[in-house]
Amino acid sequence: MGEAERGEAAPRVWVSYWCSAGHETRPSFSEEPGMVIPDTWDCPRCGLPAGQDKENPPAPPKNEPYKTHLAYVKERRSDEDGAALLDEALAALRARRGG
Repeated sequence: MGEAERGEAAPRVWVSYWCSAGHETRPSFSEEPGMVIPDTWDCPRCGLPAGQDKENPPAPPKNEPYKTHLAYVKERRSDEDGAALLDEALAALRARRGG
């Protein structure tokens, strides 16, 4: 199916984006009125964010280390709170068992 069957192609504009690894990406966008060209674009080669300023590309995202459920609980509770909750849960368990 050629262009004759699909109609005229929309006018395009190519925009350069650079990532912090130095890769250049040139996606094309329609020149329609009101079309917003994004400030950043994901680099298809390395996945880092890319920006339109070659000298100042966006910084790579900071990866947070994996946290366990216990680590999140310890962020919200002090050791004293944890000990009190444990004592309360053990007392309830002992009461159910009759001991």
